[in-house]
Amino acid sequence: MNQYKIVIPARYASSRLPGKPLINLAGKPMIQHVYERALETGVEEIVIATDDERIRDAALAFGADVVMTSPDHENGTERIAEVARIKGWADDVVIVNLQGDEPLIPRSLVELTAAGLLDHPEAGMSSVCTQIQHDQDAFDPNVVKVVLNRAGFAMYFSRAAIPWDRDGYKQGTGVMTAKMPVYRHIGMYGYRVSFLNQYTGMEACPLEGTESLEQLRALWYGVGIHMSVIDKAPGHGVDTPSDVERVEALLKAMA
Repeated sequence: MNQYKIVIPARYASSRLPGKPLINLAGKPMIQHVYERALETGVEEIVIATDDERIRDAALAFGADVVMTSPDHENGTERIAEVARIKGWADDVVIVNLQGDEPLIPRSLVELTAAGLLDHPEAGMSSVCTQIQHDQDAFDPNVVKVVLNRAGFAMYFSRAAIPWDRDGYKQGTGVMTAKMPVYRHIGMYGYRVSFLNQYTGMEACPLEGTESLEQLRALWYGVGIHMSVIDKAPGHGVDTPSDVERVEALLKAMA
């Protein structure tokens, strides 16, 4: 399946790990590992979107197509929307957002994210979730939860424990509900270009500001987000210095 495009947003600035896309992992900059994961899909058009010349130069050195974008974007969705405009992609084009700090993302997850849009023309976005297995994750505000409807579309995302079991949690929390599965949202996104064109004109909504979750803007404006359910979360990305050694070891094991 290669009826979609991949955009890899990569920023140099990072409060926890400056220059993250260029960190050397197993002899290559991290952004190159991510690009190689994208190549494994067989997709014909892969674009690295950045606002930094150092990342641009590194990407050009390993043969990537690079688009320079504004440094003023608030999030990756806005950056990808700019790429779509620059490239002149049609409204029905499907784009998968492959984060520049996810060198362990498997090909299957990229394809599944694309399929969420290719198989559901009524969706403007697609994403992925997995059932939470550990009680502490259900009540951890750093773990984003999502509730699905019967068609597999997101009803709501929250840092709170949802769905809230009124009777089961009445005596306090600590053990997640047995009545319904609790799903963890995995931040893998697909977009239809028509949605991206709308998104740039959408004002930020109170929900996204309250929860600090940008995907709530889409739901606020009535955009359908199709969710694919996977058995387990993919390999962890690189967010902090402590992640570097662990991810590098995994990449060496894959070589």
